[in-house]
Amino acid sequence: MSYEITRSGRAKPRGSGWELAIWYLMRLTGIGLFVTALAHYIIVHFVYDPAVQDAVWVTARWASIAQRTIDWLMLTFVLFHAFMGLRTVIGDYTSGGLRAFLTMLLYLVGIVLFAMGTMVVVALPMPQVPA
Repeated sequence: MSYEITRSGRAKPRGSGWELAIWYLMRLTGIGLFVTALAHYIIVHFVYDPAVQDAVWVTARWASIAQRTIDWLMLTFVLFHAFMGLRTVIGDYTSGGLRAFLTMLLYLVGIVLFAMGTMVVVALPMPQVPA
């Protein structure tokens, strides 16, 4: 695979296809992760007092479908960005059958974690917030 150097000095895959899609998605998920993680941090540590955050607070927070959607997006961004970064490391430092085995194992673990996280966000019943 050949690469071209961008204005920022980073290697970008030439042509089109899977590697180029991953290259762009890594940048998009990085931006999305920055926005959602920063919003989460601001909400949890500045907007609401951390001293009063307990199970009731979490229940009230998860009563909003918008909050669940934001948490699911953050989960998606984290998993994709982290596992594709690990895929790059595996590709750089291994070869042959070991590379194929580790890459498939990585994909399997990523899919399982994504499914488990999605089930938590989607399948838990909407909590009833006390009035």
